[in-house]
Amino acid sequence: MPTTAQLIDAFNEFAPEHYANDWDNVGLLVGSETWDASRILLTIDLTEEVMQEAIQNKVSAIVAYHPPIFDALSSVTDKTFKERIVLKAIEHSIAIYSPHTALDVARGGVNDWIAEGIGQGDVRAIAPFGNLPPSEQCKLVTMCPEEHVEPIRSALASVACGRIGNYEQCSFTTKGTGAFLGNEHSNPVVGEAGELEVTPECKLEMVVSTSALSLAIQTLKQFHPYEEPVVEVYQLSERPHRAIGVGRRIHLDQEVQLDELARRVKKHLNIGYVRVAPANGVGDRSIVKTIGLCAGAGGSVCQEAIAEGCEVYITGEMTHHQVVAALARGCSVILTGHTNSERGYLPTLKQLLEKHIEGASITVSSADSTLWTYF
Repeated sequence: MPTTAQLIDAFNEFAPEHYANDWDNVGLLVGSETWDASRILLTIDLTEEVMQEAIQNKVSAIVAYHPPIFDALSSVTDKTFKERIVLKAIEHSIAIYSPHTALDVARGGVNDWIAEGIGQGDVRAIAPFGNLPPSEQCKLVTMCPEEHVEPIRSALASVACGRIGNYEQCSFTTKGTGAFLGNEHSNPVVGEAGELEVTPECKLEMVVSTSALSLAIQTLKQFHPYEEPVVEVYQLSERPHRAIGVGRRIHLDQEVQLDELARRVKKHLNIGYVRVAPANGVGDRSIVKTIGLCAGAGGSVCQEAIAEGCEVYITGEMTHHQVVAALARGCSVILTGHTNSERGYLPTLKQLLEKHIEGASITVSSADSTLWTYF
């Protein structure tokens, strides 16, 4: 029987939680990793109607793209709709997982799915992803005699050092020559106090998370033979990844008219309308080739897209003043509606999860829909 742990593992394969924006609340929000996840319901918004659908269909886990717990809850009662959703999930042992911006950032995620409907061309992130995997935030370095390298490496590996992707006990060792002079209070393992000692040593390097660093240093000192072991800590810099990150920038192989681009977007998202704001003096039949996009509420990314040369920007929603600012800089805007830019991705997510969770029954919610009716 598939468990919630397998659901989490599946997302960590293609949209790991550390991809998410710092302000977001992603991951397992309700439930235990041991809970059943054999019947999974996918939704954009976890409303009370969607929760009722889940209960009626005996769903065991819900993947809610938008986190139903975002602002902190001070209580879990039946007084507010968010509290009622959480309370019913607990009552019926329904786990809730939210991928949100991790799924936007990921390769093959929501933003890449939107880009597929735009046209052929070079696609890259507007703001390349740079968050380091949690296990690779720092590098811990020490020097020791060669015969002590293996015991120290093994000890550090036991406290989560040297984890890179699917590999453990990763390290690098170089040979060199160390020198030290101990004072009259020292008790050197090699050489004598008061005499300069020059001796062969090895430099051992291993990555480690910030959270595990203090334990790693304690362990290193415990297993190191020297009275005063060398302990060096380096904070690792981000490693931007061109193909993943916030938003997408598409440089089309073939230019397209703005009105035709709007039709492509509408067709791909399978929606009845989009709103188009042509840049000043351009008109809806202007020719464009470089396009920026961001699912959901992407107003905060628009100016960065313009700085990257985008002539039109596609997102779910922007404020009036954000649109005015974009038009003033010569960038047209296409707005699809917030969840309209996201909901059409759910069948793709269903296929991804089916490949990663054997034996699970996965469905897309029928109660989840856009909030708006247009007259």
